[in-house]
Amino acid sequence: MTLYRATLGGTRYVFDDLRQTMAAATPLRSGDELAGIAAGSEAERVGAQAVLAELPLKTFLTEALVPYESDAVTRAIIDDHDAAAFAPVAHMTVGQFRDWLLSDAATAPVLARLAPGLTPEMVAAVSKLMRNRDLIAVARKVRVEVAFRNRLGLPGRIGSRLQPNHPSDDLKGIAAGILDGLCYGIGDAVIGINPATDSVANAAGLITMLDDLRQRYAIPTQSCVLTHVTNSIEIMNRGAPLDLVFQSVAGTEAANDGFGVSLPVLEEAHQAALSLGRGTVGDNCMYFETGQGSALSADAHHGVDQQTLEARAYAVCRRYRPLLVNTVVGFIGPEYLYDGKQIIRAGLEDHFCGKMLGLPMGVDVCYTNHAEADQNDMDLLMTLLADAGATFLIAVPGSDDVMLNYQSLSFHDIAYLRNSFGLRAAPEFEAWLEGMGLVDEGGHLIDGTAGAQRLLGGAVA
Repeated sequence: MTLYRATLGGTRYVFDDLRQTMAAATPLRSGDELAGIAAGSEAERVGAQAVLAELPLKTFLTEALVPYESDAVTRAIIDDHDAAAFAPVAHMTVGQFRDWLLSDAATAPVLARLAPGLTPEMVAAVSKLMRNRDLIAVARKVRVEVAFRNRLGLPGRIGSRLQPNHPSDDLKGIAAGILDGLCYGIGDAVIGINPATDSVANAAGLITMLDDLRQRYAIPTQSCVLTHVTNSIEIMNRGAPLDLVFQSVAGTEAANDGFGVSLPVLEEAHQAALSLGRGTVGDNCMYFETGQGSALSADAHHGVDQQTLEARAYAVCRRYRPLLVNTVVGFIGPEYLYDGKQIIRAGLEDHFCGKMLGLPMGVDVCYTNHAEADQNDMDLLMTLLADAGATFLIAVPGSDDVMLNYQSLSFHDIAYLRNSFGLRAAPEFEAWLEGMGLVDEGGHLIDGTAGAQRLLGGAVA
């Protein structure tokens, strides 16, 4: 057995294995405390970080945190690894890798070429040595461009998911939420509904309604009903107009089993969606959601810390060239991310790790009402993510999801980010907004009365 040791200030810290070292090095969060794997003190946490800093990156290619023989996600990580892409940093320790990422040598093109050579454990490890500002500084250098009916991830742009959920899937209520969001310039990443009733018939009806609405107004965006992947396969078989296949995924095979999904099923769905050819400017047609704590909540964490397992979920996502990936960062609850400070840190970690692995990374900036967090915490996180170059964020009417019973961002919040940072919507979507009289030539919201009347008139017609 390999022991990992460090001596700091005369105190010696010893960790039994790499898994324990990674857990102890993780910034404090309630989920790791719940699992009994968190550092016992801040001093022990620093000791574990000192061990990580001296660890060669290539260690993660030979010492698996979750066994290769018993876990499909581990096998995918190792089998998909691009040794040639990894070569430029193969000689580095985790600490040297951190310093290099923060240097001018780590440019956007260099980081794009590096992504296939990185494993999720590598990027999780280096994130544990970073302050929040470091996570922002590196993530903003990474560019991941994807496309379906519009292009996302372009410089100077931030996308948004319009989330018009309704507690009874009432079509008129959903349509009202969509029209409200469009008037605020929301929905270029996707118009995506979490169905209250997850049946094939209900999801197909919602998909058809979304497509009818999109075609009526000639909106250059994509729609998605966030139903189970097997439902999406059946919906495609029935000929419904499905744009994006959705699935929640996690970082271990056992946790994905809990979601009722496997890598072969995801591949089947991906190929089926590609065969439809519904994209007009690109063919990225998968949408994944993740969240720290999902594996622990399923008792499928194998003693690995929740942040590392979250990064492993991104290895699942990148196999299928997704249009969208987002962490629902505060949704699972305070048992896993206790307060605003932990949610903010986790959101920045997740965004950094996803982009480092080559994903078009977004975040649902959110919290549950029993967490020690409030909307001011979400203001901080969304502002930091805009600075970090997030691909997209999620917005719901009034920031209050009345179906899922949690707090997210509002349509006004996305408008604030675009105005304050000079960010714009996807170019094709922005051109449509301008044509509808909702934004000016600079992409800024204007008096949308005429555009709103045009939308509402079309809805009534």
